Amino acid sequence: QVQVMESGGGLVQPGGSLRLSCAASGSAFRNYAMGWYRQAPGKQRDLVALITMGLRTMYADDVKGRFTISRDNAKNTVYLQMYSLKPEDTAIYYCNAVFNGNNYWGQGTQVTVSS
Repeated sequence: QVQVMESGGGLVQPGGSLRLSCAASGSAFRNYAMGWYRQAPGKQRDLVALITMGLRTMYADDVKGRFTISRDNAKNTVYLQMYSLKPEDTAIYYCNAVFNGNNYWGQGTQVTVSS
């Protein structure tokens, strides 16, 4: 069982920046594919960004150029650096780990972009 825990959410003004962190358990972390998803009220949960064990990255179109996903295998942690935040980025952000065909989710962290 892989435990996943997000941190770093909060309230930020439009145009601001925020960095989310996600810690995952397990000695095989370097073999996990890691992703960030978000879910706004009344909407489905959508992929924001992912990073493979080979460090390939993928981004949703609406965050390209503004968000950066990275990982530190020594710390079992993946990050989502968010710049130029917009009100429409407001959502609960979830971290996902994929390992051996299983999906593991965190509880989510709220990001609110508002003046």
